[in-house]
Amino acid sequence: MSSRTAGERARDRERKTVGRTAAWLAKQVEIGLGSVDLSLPQYRVLGLLDESSAFSSALAERLAVRPPSVTAIVDGLVARGLVERRPVESDRRRVDHALTENGLSVLKSADAAVGARLGDIAGCLDDPAATERAFDGLFVWRQAFRAHRTARRTVQ
Repeated sequence: MSSRTAGERARDRERKTVGRTAAWLAKQVEIGLGSVDLSLPQYRVLGLLDESSAFSSALAERLAVRPPSVTAIVDGLVARGLVERRPVESDRRRVDHALTENGLSVLKSADAAVGARLGDIAGCLDDPAATERAFDGLFVWRQAFRAHRTARRTVQ
């Protein structure tokens, strides 16, 4: 017989399905984005550009995709007037990408739509404190992503 408690064994079983939960969560984000006509990759690009302008190669690295994939996504965002390309003064071969005012407005609407969708789902928990913990968990994941990115930069 194992010395672990029933609670520990249940937590281990739950941990095994965390990837499935993340996939389901991503689908709910996609559903929320439907109301503002954005795809999940477009939303990710707009979110990164809200933090700072970036070159395609930097976007590709942060999104963990190949540069041609970023080009296709950015082309669509430029066509919609959400992102603009600007030549880099110090290197005319490089192009910087930045959010337009319209892009920022769409991003704010997307954030609100996704927040509302996730809020509706988390609000189904019986305990308001559990609802808060659900969102707190997402904030911790954001911190983990940032720490991971920093750690990867120091290794490279």
